[in-house]
Amino acid sequence: MSLTSRSAVITGSTSGIGLAIARALAKEGANIMINGLGDAQAIEATRAAIETDFGVRALYHGADMTKPGEIALMIETAQSQLGSVDILVNNAGIQHVSPVEDFPPEKWDQIIAINLSSAFHTIRAATPFMKARKWGRIINTASAHSLVASPFKSAYVTAKHGLAGLNKTVALELAAFGITSNCISPGYVWTPLVEKQIPDTMKARNMTKEDVINTVLLAAQPTKQFVTVDQVAALAVFLCTDAASQITGANISMDGGWTAA
Repeated sequence: MSLTSRSAVITGSTSGIGLAIARALAKEGANIMINGLGDAQAIEATRAAIETDFGVRALYHGADMTKPGEIALMIETAQSQLGSVDILVNNAGIQHVSPVEDFPPEKWDQIIAINLSSAFHTIRAATPFMKARKWGRIINTASAHSLVASPFKSAYVTAKHGLAGLNKTVALELAAFGITSNCISPGYVWTPLVEKQIPDTMKARNMTKEDVINTVLLAAQPTKQFVTVDQVAALAVFLCTDAASQITGANISMDGGWTAA
């Protein structure tokens, strides 16, 4: 399988799941636009490494995922500089853990904007380019929390449930144009996002770090193992193949059995 004629935009891809997906797509020959936060020198090193390691073009765009105008410009830039936007991976996400009565409204707004609304804005901007080429792959990094809830994560759970609904609607609208849209819903993946929420969870539940990992994070996953970023990336690559052309509107769980119960 080769993606040498394809170009991909991956949001939230300067680390974690997004970076793993970007590198996996580049390994198959796709040109890449990464996006996300971080130290400028580190981001440049990450971008350059993709080009060096895989012999593809790799660009970076610093679009703020809370700003629709910047998101649209990112997609337009990818189209103009890479020649197409064939693959769109909506991966940008943040988390905040707090009881609902104490949940800061500004955090609610930020999480909905980055975890949900940004996907609408990228899809809206990229769809015309995909329709023109009669081919496209939209992949949304959802979560087990797109299917089930956990305490103290009201905004995140709401956003991920919304992303699953957006995915279904987009899949139906684009089914006749050679474009698929699917969600990948991992359980707990060991990423900077997960690591950063541990102190908040320790505070909210009055637990030690070890207790949070073993009795909160992995409690729901029967395998008692974190999902790896490379496992998520491999599934994303598969969804870009011809073998997956009839998979659309799906929400594919990769959660160690969490949502089987």
